[in-house]
Amino acid sequence: MNSPSSLNLLPALIIGLLSGNASAAGFQLLEQNASGLGNAYAGSAAVAENASTIFYNPAGMTQLKEREFSTGLVAVGTSFKFTDTGSSVGFLTGTGTGGDGGGWGFIPNAYMSWALNKDLYVGVGVGAPFGLKTEYDNPWVGAAQSAMFDVKTYNINPSVAFRVNNKVSVGAGLNWQRLTAQYIRQVAVVSAVTSASPLTLDLTGDSWGWNAGALFTVSPASKVGVSYRSTVSYDLTGDINITGPSAALNSSRSSGAKASLKLPDVFVLSGTHQVSEKVQLLGDISWTGWSSIPKLDVIRTSGALTGQIAQTLDTDFRDSTRVAAGVNYQYRGDLKLKFGLAYDQTPVKGASTRLVSLPDNDRTWLSAGAQWTVGKGGVMDIGATYLLLNNSQIDNNQLVDGRGRVTGEYSANAWIFGLQYSRAF
Repeated sequence: MNSPSSLNLLPALIIGLLSGNASAAGFQLLEQNASGLGNAYAGSAAVAENASTIFYNPAGMTQLKEREFSTGLVAVGTSFKFTDTGSSVGFLTGTGTGGDGGGWGFIPNAYMSWALNKDLYVGVGVGAPFGLKTEYDNPWVGAAQSAMFDVKTYNINPSVAFRVNNKVSVGAGLNWQRLTAQYIRQVAVVSAVTSASPLTLDLTGDSWGWNAGALFTVSPASKVGVSYRSTVSYDLTGDINITGPSAALNSSRSSGAKASLKLPDVFVLSGTHQVSEKVQLLGDISWTGWSSIPKLDVIRTSGALTGQIAQTLDTDFRDSTRVAAGVNYQYRGDLKLKFGLAYDQTPVKGASTRLVSLPDNDRTWLSAGAQWTVGKGGVMDIGATYLLLNNSQIDNNQLVDGRGRVTGEYSANAWIFGLQYSRAF
């Protein structure tokens, strides 16, 4: 059995990779455009109003002009405030609630689509479908479980779409994805004197996935879209570094590391209906396969303990669903107003498996936005969302592994702001 000085390593990967600043449940980032933000991304697989449909449903490219591009930026600001109700720090000493574990993250996106002929379209998109960051003030009672985590993904998505007839279009794409993660926490080094040492884990990996979709024109006023994004399986590699007062312990417990991780797949069913010249209704239901991450084994790849499992982390994630509804109102010829409401289910089952770097819970989206026609062929979108998260109970007991027991409650919320410019040629 590992001693507290050996591998108190790694909630690293999962506590990291499932980072808490993401705006959708878990660590998913729905915000791959700003034009859907005002509708809480209701109708995402059926709207196809600009080139960002490449991410949400590539079949939607058949609804676009000959050439279109779209680019934007979304800012996500989260707040996670912890109230302690009896945590135990185990081998470490220290108090404090960590301040606000949230912060601001920025999600860029860019898309371009081309019509090769009247029925065949190609395109490419760039975005960041998972990630963001949690960071706590030092010291705090949960520092042995997580002090900071920063995870980023980069996704390049070449795609193709084909119009089968005037009622049915299909599309598909490949996704090259890169993931980088850095995780920092405090380790109890037990020697003549017990002391806290910073542990840093860096992991990186590249992988491939795919996405596909179909778009159906049910009537002149109604469309239905379906889309699927595949799992993405990573073989991550990196380093574990401990930088404490004992050079011998630092050397013996620092090593290379590897882990296998399968990010979840996503299925979306969407619809839009034009009620009148001024009013459009939108709806969405999605499913995310978070059970692809039941646990994580992190294995040492160098040093005296090469080949040994540094730690197994049981996340016990469940699959989750999300429902959204929206309405667009054409206020005047060049100005459309957008509104949306969504309910997003967390993959975290309860207090015992909630991570301090992922103090996640069910959330409600309250969204609004506007769209302006700007010059010939140009469209500007702005959107804003307030995320109301239920208070989250946590009782994560890792005392046996030297990482303490964090017991208390998180209060959380988030703001999301987005800006998008799209243009048809």
